[in-house]
Amino acid sequence: MTTAAVLPETIAEEIETKQERLAALMDEHGWSAVLLSRHENLAWVTAGRVEARVALGAETAVCSLLITRDGKRYYIAPENEGPRLAAEEFAGLDCEPVLYPWTQDEASDLARQAGGAEIGSDTARTGFYPAHLTPLRTPLLPGEAERFRKLGAAVAEATTRVLKGLAPGVTEDEMAARISAELLEQHITPTVQLMGTDERIFRYKHAVPRSGVLQKYGMLNLCARQHGMVISITRFVHFGAMPTGLAANFEKAARINAELLHATRAGTTSADLYAVAARGYAAAGAPDEITKHHQGGACGYLERDWVATPDGAERVDAIQGFAWNPSLNGAKAEDTALLQDGEIEIVTATPELPVIETNVSGKVYRSAGVFLP
Repeated sequence: MTTAAVLPETIAEEIETKQERLAALMDEHGWSAVLLSRHENLAWVTAGRVEARVALGAETAVCSLLITRDGKRYYIAPENEGPRLAAEEFAGLDCEPVLYPWTQDEASDLARQAGGAEIGSDTARTGFYPAHLTPLRTPLLPGEAERFRKLGAAVAEATTRVLKGLAPGVTEDEMAARISAELLEQHITPTVQLMGTDERIFRYKHAVPRSGVLQKYGMLNLCARQHGMVISITRFVHFGAMPTGLAANFEKAARINAELLHATRAGTTSADLYAVAARGYAAAGAPDEITKHHQGGACGYLERDWVATPDGAERVDAIQGFAWNPSLNGAKAEDTALLQDGEIEIVTATPELPVIETNVSGKVYRSAGVFLP
């Protein structure tokens, strides 16, 4: 067993709670074990301790974690990955290594030997049952909520610093490089980078960095991950007077954002929230705008665990992360929020930058405005 490190009591308690959730899932389906290979599930079940990622764009890790109904844990990996996994990923997690030569893919056979015949898997494997863990990842536990807050604050502060340092002439690639450097030096990994300038912001909802050079209007739109959790944020800068129509669109986007936040309460369905956004766009005089991009939704261990759709059956949990992103012709409101105790907390607040305050049924919600140097 890998036991060199001692886990803090709060982490041990968190992992035990998640074992109980997995056990209930196994009981429901009659499984003897579950095999986890996806990054979001490995991070979730280990309280953010395991980040067995080599290829940044890959959905699965260089190992799999087998968890049996009686709580035994095995990490299954190629032999060449074993030493680092033991020292840097699974230390203290009471997981037994099961290794095989990298020249062979023996993970499935080894999982059956250790876990039995009836195994659920979060990735498609012949002879395994599909295991969908998204519902198990909420409600967030206290340690998760705290990690979520800290990550949100760090990403917001980095975004503020980079935004304030922009000037006409900077390229979209340089914008991406600057925010990446800010995050990576804090061991935070950017997972989405949409760095738009001027007309590209109006033309494309997903303005990935290309050949744009900032003249008057710039956008930093990013997602970032640490301890398996993911934060989303978008901020804008405009040099010179902002066009009246663009300013009006930011007010409209802030109104839709506020209405979505106000409606994000435990038990509300994805379809209910989509309807809130649809009514908001209609009231803003742009009913077709909702068809041009998703409006956001629940988040935590993925950029979005689910997005609000017209027929969505997912329900808001009592403690859960959300990132809404309503947009209208060049304007957008996007922050990451935490719902807890019936209250919404913006974890990516940027108090040094302009805000737009919107009153919904007597409650004020704050969305990001445009930074005007």
